[in-house]
Amino acid sequence: MSDKNGDQAFRADNINERWLEMTYGGALSFLRRKYSRDLEGVDVVVSGIPYDCAVTYRPGARLGPRAIREASVQLAELKAFPFGFDPFDTLGVIDYGDCFIDPHHPETISSAIESHAREILKSGAKMLSFGGDHFVAYPLLKAHAEIHGPISLVQFDAHCDTWEDEKHSLNHGSMFTRAADEGVIDVTRSTQIGLRTFNDTDLGFEILSAPWVHRNGIAATLEVIKQRAGDTPVYISFDIDGLDPAFAPGTGTPVCGGLASWQAMELIRGLADLNLVGMDVVEVAPAYDTSEITALAAATLAHDWLCLLAMKKGAKLKKVGRL
Repeated sequence: MSDKNGDQAFRADNINERWLEMTYGGALSFLRRKYSRDLEGVDVVVSGIPYDCAVTYRPGARLGPRAIREASVQLAELKAFPFGFDPFDTLGVIDYGDCFIDPHHPETISSAIESHAREILKSGAKMLSFGGDHFVAYPLLKAHAEIHGPISLVQFDAHCDTWEDEKHSLNHGSMFTRAADEGVIDVTRSTQIGLRTFNDTDLGFEILSAPWVHRNGIAATLEVIKQRAGDTPVYISFDIDGLDPAFAPGTGTPVCGGLASWQAMELIRGLADLNLVGMDVVEVAPAYDTSEITALAAATLAHDWLCLLAMKKGAKLKKVGRL
């Protein structure tokens, strides 16, 4: 820790620096990372995608990136649990700010997000993106596929998002149909976890419904995901409504019977062996949240994904107690 204090989001001299911050004050960035658009030496870029005009029920996820950043303050206070290290000793992470979107010109939305992601990814950095509604995953995946080829999608969700697609529509319930049709994702290597709504087809995905996960457990779920993905490039898309509304009320299309927050965290933490190339966390709608529990779950899941990347870069686990 540095002997400096306060507002490290703006005052930090480098992207690995970390110092004392009041959890209840100071400039907000995700995990107090430095705000920057300098991609030199950066491993991961955090960016918000504040768009929610593709929703089919309650709006409000455009304010999700702001809420997730605010909810991350305590996660930046101590070494990461349960990993026992400071991920930023190893991993260079910046908060890039938000993708600029003009909702008054909807025909520009998808290309604006894709261009935003392409500019970041061409530097070699990975992206951690905060929605916004789930449609934003489509242009993000297109940008990732330009680099990695067809993507293996690990999707946490209450909904399949593979209903019939109208091609150029902005709809957060059909964009993975479009991505599959276009070869952006490889459905034969992809898995959907936590579903509890019905579609007449699986579109080729392996579907591990929420009841299946509850009955069979974490280890069995991880085994299916890992066998399915193998060593292919894996993108995690986490719709926060994958969690039960008891754990994530702040979302636009809540569905009962979902994952508990502890299950989701165990599953994310169990994916360290995969070839992780990107992640988004979407559909946090703070107007419907209670005591920030939805935003806190989102921030924690994103934080843990960063810790997996830190481990891949050499961060060493330190276990204390029975984990």
